[in-house]
Amino acid sequence: MSLLRSIRLFSSKMEVATRTATYTLHSDSFVQSSTVTMASCGNPITEDGALMPSRPRFDKRKHCIKCKLNLGNIVIRHAVYCRDCFTPLVNVKFRKALEPHVNANTGTSKRPKLKASGSLILGFSGGLGSAVLLDLVYKTYLAGRPPTSENGDPRGGINHPRNADVWTTCAVCYVEVSSAFPEAHDSTEEIRSALASYANLEFIPLRLEDAFDASWWCRVTGSSDMSQLALELSKDGLPTEGLNLAHSSKALPPDEALRAFLIALPTSTAVSRAIQILIRLLLLFTAQFRGASHLLLGSSLTTLAVSLISCVAEGGGHAIREEFQEQWPPCSSSRTEFGGSVRVVRPLRDVTIKECAAFAWWNGIHVPGRPRLMRAIAGIPGLTKDFVVRLEKDYPSTVSTIARTCAKLEPKGTSVSECWFCHRHLQGGLADWKARISIRSHPDPEVAAQVTSPSPSVPLDEAPQLPSLDTHLCYSCVTMFTSRSSRKSSSAPSLVRRQDAPLPRWVQSNGAEMPLQDAVLVSDNGELWVRNQQSEGESRELIADFLLPDH
Repeated sequence: MSLLRSIRLFSSKMEVATRTATYTLHSDSFVQSSTVTMASCGNPITEDGALMPSRPRFDKRKHCIKCKLNLGNIVIRHAVYCRDCFTPLVNVKFRKALEPHVNANTGTSKRPKLKASGSLILGFSGGLGSAVLLDLVYKTYLAGRPPTSENGDPRGGINHPRNADVWTTCAVCYVEVSSAFPEAHDSTEEIRSALASYANLEFIPLRLEDAFDASWWCRVTGSSDMSQLALELSKDGLPTEGLNLAHSSKALPPDEALRAFLIALPTSTAVSRAIQILIRLLLLFTAQFRGASHLLLGSSLTTLAVSLISCVAEGGGHAIREEFQEQWPPCSSSRTEFGGSVRVVRPLRDVTIKECAAFAWWNGIHVPGRPRLMRAIAGIPGLTKDFVVRLEKDYPSTVSTIARTCAKLEPKGTSVSECWFCHRHLQGGLADWKARISIRSHPDPEVAAQVTSPSPSVPLDEAPQLPSLDTHLCYSCVTMFTSRSSRKSSSAPSLVRRQDAPLPRWVQSNGAEMPLQDAVLVSDNGELWVRNQQSEGESRELIADFLLPDH
C-alpha cells in the first residue's frame, strides 16, 4: 500500500509541475510546442497530447519562411517563399557564386572592390538558364547608374573607384548549330532580336562550322597555316584502330566538313559530346581573342548535376573539376598578346531549373528556346536529364546532393599534358590501357577483313608521317571516337567513305607543333616501344598452342 501511495503522490507532483511549467512558458511567450513536449511523459494511448509532434514541414505552411507575412507563392526544397522574397534570394545566390571569382587577386580584404582584369563574355544558347543569367548580369552590373549630385555629375568625380565598371566591356556570344542538323533552321536573327532590349551589349554570332573554317582560325589566332588535318577512316566508315592522322586531299567547305566529321562518329552520344566540345572551345577561343577575363555560362544546378553524371558516364571523370569552374590557359605563346587565361564561371550553379523558370516568369524574361533536334540526339546526357528531373520532383535535394558529392572528388594521378581535341587535362597511360582491354570486331566478315585498311585519300608515298592521335587524347575523347557503333550490319556497305573525317582547326595546331619523335612510346625504364600491326595469320600462329580444335 505504501508503494501505491508513493506512485500516486509522484504522479500528482508531476501533474502540478507540468501545469506550472505550462503556465510559465506561456507567460514568457514561448511557443506552444514546448508545452506538448513537457506533457509527453504521459500515456500516448489515453492522452492525445502525450505524443511528440513531428518536425514541421515548411511546404505545408501558407506563409513565407523569410518575411512570415505574405502568403507563399513557390516551394523550394520544402521551404515556402513569397514573390517579394524570392527574387532577392536568387540575386544573392547569383552574386555569391560569381563575385568571389571576379578579381584576379582578392588580397587580404574581406570585401574587396570588384574589378576584373579584362572584358566579359556571356555564352548564350537561347535556353532558360542563359536567359536568366543575361538578365541578372545586366541588371546587377551593367544597368546600374552611379549616384549623381544635383547637377547630374557622378558623386566623387568620374574617376572615383565606385563609378568604375567591373568589366571594361560586355558581349554576348551565340553559337548557331543549325548546320549540324539538316532539318533545323537558323535562329541567329531571333537571338539578335531577343537581345535588343539590353542596351550597350555587343552581339557576337558564331557558327558551329567555324571550328573547321581556316579564315576564322587565322583571325582569332593569327596563324597562317591553311592546311587541314583529317582522321583516317576504315572501310566501315569509322575511325581506324590507332586514330591515325592524315592530310586531307580536298579542302571541304566548313559546313560540309562539319557534317563529315559528325557522320564519322559512331554513336549519338558521341555526336552530342562532340557538339558540346565544339561550342565550348569556340566560346573560349573567342573570349581569349577579345581579351576577356571571364566567360559566364548559364548552367543551372539541375543542368550542372546532369552534366556531372554524364561526364562520369562518358569517361571524363578525370576532368570533373572543370565542370564546376575552369581556368582555361592560352593554347600557345603566339596568342599571348590577346590576353591571359579565361575563367569559366557558372553563376547559377546554386539555382535550380525550377527557380530559374519562376524567376523568368515573374520578371518577364523572354526565353527564345533551344533547337529541338539538338535535344533529340542527346544520348547519355538526354537520358540522364530525364532521370534527374523526374527524381527531383519527389526528392528536391537530388541535384544539390549530386553537386556536393562531385565537388569532393579529385582526379587520381597527375595530368601529363592537354588533350588535343577537348583541351582539358590528359591522364597518362590511357592508350596502353585501352589497347590491352579493347577488342574491335564487325558482324560483316567482308568489312571486318578490311577494317584496318586506310582509305585511299592520300597516297602513302606522298603523305608525310604524322603522329597517332590516340596517345594525345583523353579517355573521354578516345571513347567518343572508338565506342562501339549501334549501326546494323545491313547498312555497312553504305558507310564506305572515300574521304577521311576532317578535324577542327585546333587539332591541326597541336599536330603541326608535335615532333615525330614524340610519337614513339618510351617506357619508365627508358626502353623504346614500337608498334607493328600484325595480320590475322600472324596472330593465330602466336597463340596456336592455346587454341582448341574446331572439330
